[in-house]
Amino acid sequence: MLLPSPLLAESVDDVETVHGLALYDDPALPADFDHFPHVDPEAPKGGRLRRAATGSYDSTNPFIIRGTPATGLTQTYDTLLTTNPDEPFSMYGLIAEGIRLDPDRRWMEFDIRPDARFHDGEPITADDVVFSLNTLVKQGRPFYASYYADVTNVAALDERTVRFEFAEDNSRELPLILGQLPILPAHFWKDREFSSTTLDKLLGSGPYRIDEIDPGRRISYRRVEDYWGRDLPVNKGRYNIDHLIYDYYRDQTVALEAFKAGNLDMRMESSARLWATAYEFPAAEEGFVERLTLPDGQPAGMQAYILNLRREQFQDRRVREALNLAFNFPWLNDNLFYGAYERTHSFFENSEMAAEGLPSKEELALLTPHRDSLPKEVFTRRLPVDHPSDRRERLKEAYELLLEAGYEVRDGIMVDSDTGTPLTVEVLLYDSQFERVVQPWLHNMDRLGIQGRIRLVDVNQYLSRLRDFDFDIIVGSFPQSTNPGNEQREFWTSPYADQPRSRNLIGLRDPVIDTLVEQLIRADSREALDTAARALDRVLRWGFYVVPQWHLAGTRVAMWDKFDWPEPFPRYQQDMDAWWVDPDQAQAVRERQRNE
Repeated sequence: MLLPSPLLAESVDDVETVHGLALYDDPALPADFDHFPHVDPEAPKGGRLRRAATGSYDSTNPFIIRGTPATGLTQTYDTLLTTNPDEPFSMYGLIAEGIRLDPDRRWMEFDIRPDARFHDGEPITADDVVFSLNTLVKQGRPFYASYYADVTNVAALDERTVRFEFAEDNSRELPLILGQLPILPAHFWKDREFSSTTLDKLLGSGPYRIDEIDPGRRISYRRVEDYWGRDLPVNKGRYNIDHLIYDYYRDQTVALEAFKAGNLDMRMESSARLWATAYEFPAAEEGFVERLTLPDGQPAGMQAYILNLRREQFQDRRVREALNLAFNFPWLNDNLFYGAYERTHSFFENSEMAAEGLPSKEELALLTPHRDSLPKEVFTRRLPVDHPSDRRERLKEAYELLLEAGYEVRDGIMVDSDTGTPLTVEVLLYDSQFERVVQPWLHNMDRLGIQGRIRLVDVNQYLSRLRDFDFDIIVGSFPQSTNPGNEQREFWTSPYADQPRSRNLIGLRDPVIDTLVEQLIRADSREALDTAARALDRVLRWGFYVVPQWHLAGTRVAMWDKFDWPEPFPRYQQDMDAWWVDPDQAQAVRERQRNE
């Protein structure tokens, strides 16, 4: 390990030690804050929360490329810092009690709390932090190498002080995302193979520990009663529920029936149809089931049909645009979704980072150097894309694009004019509920002569194919925060196009996009970040790499009426860790369920 130079070491005395960080300004809460404003510090402890998970699992290590990790494992690990859900991007000390950030942003240091402990009682030290970063970057999922790419060195200066050194022109977000580093116990992994799957109860330091492992069926967690961080200001009023259980179901329809029967306590409902029609059962009508939509202040991001550029049929932008034209969202929303959704256009939907109209002067400064490599529409056409609203006009335009791309119709089938190869697409799914949503799109493709089909597989096979990018089209998403940063590399840039399990699902290898991503990451102001995001958004949208779907500005939750929560809800993130079980309501629910 490299230690800081004497010059840098002397400069440390001039750097203030602080309790929290914000991306551009100062954190909202003072050093002596007692608890997050949105929580109830007197919330009761106890009770159980049972939810559904999809598919199966074969590993309790969530950090590696191998295996399918169980749901909920990150609750067993603490991080250096933690976010306040009521601020757009501020972080406060968790494992770290003190933070020093070089004014030139070339290094930072964390002071580890002396009482920070793993679940076996061993202290958390600076060596554990060094071990965690090095292990995750070298042996973890590709995400970690991308996320921490600008860290050039990490060293333990003493037992409780760790120092990170940064590359020049690093991301302004880097100090905050280092705070998100999960801290692993070096002593526990000393004689274990980190990169191998396991079903052991791995050691962490967080508010919960693994309680029961039943592979393929269930995993449960117990609240750690002597949790070292229970009285910290960032934790007061949180982690109130004693027992968290995730039961596994291969079919969401079965999971819904399990909820209605009282075998699950809570359900996040993703289907507008089910939200509108499936919750009229006796217990709900008697007031024992509550439904609410939790507000979400984050950008909606992009949920879409993702087109895999590794497939030959998607290489031509005109083919990709034709597939966009074949998708008829208004019909779906009116006939299948009960008018519940809004159409998604931007990769940063529902935020100031979404590109609109023609490029601004500031966007042009980023885009013009690449004019020869970009579609002319980036500079000449307004956003959102002005496709016709009438289905026949859309299909006519799609047909003309396919002809321009070198296809023609023979015996009702769209084929390559030179080779006679049919234009075919396969939509890979693991949930049968989505078939009814895909079918109208395939029907429109069929009118164009495109041969489309659905391939429904079980979750494990789906994840295996996803890991190897073995698909034509999938339903996927690119979630965004109010402050996008290093994770954008893994979404869009060339080095991640062929890394198994990376989130570059499209398979993008575009030097222009690579450059725009770096400019976004290195933005030094809110205005510069918004401009870079809009430029990137504009290029991605005119590439037609996905067929955008829809979004809802909130999360639909159905629950048996035994939970309570503080209000108002935090503005930027949901915080269900601040919820609790009301013992009187829980007893009433149990009695109702026994009488079924």
